Amino acid sequence: MYVILVYDIKSDEGGAKALAKTFKICKKYLTHIQNSVFEGELSDSQLLKLRMELKSVIREDRDSLIVFKSRNEKWIPKEMWGLQEDKTSNFL
Repeated sequence: MYVILVYDIKSDEGGAKALAKTFKICKKYLTHIQNSVFEGELSDSQLLKLRMELKSVIREDRDSLIVFKSRNEKWIPKEMWGLQEDKTSNFL
């Protein structure tokens, strides 16, 4: 399935550590496309693993994470406005 993951980590005591760990975990599974936004294709089992890893880092009383899921990327058209840094085009 195609996944877009967006997170918001509160910048308080412990926030920098949670932010760094969240970023690192997301980068293992998805492509980083903007500050706190990742996208990519994941299987159900990969999504479950991602969720379990993030559950140990996200502080449920302060941080939030949203996952948008679709059968594939073609069902979610993407438009880029403003500065267009398509980080998926860095491959040869």
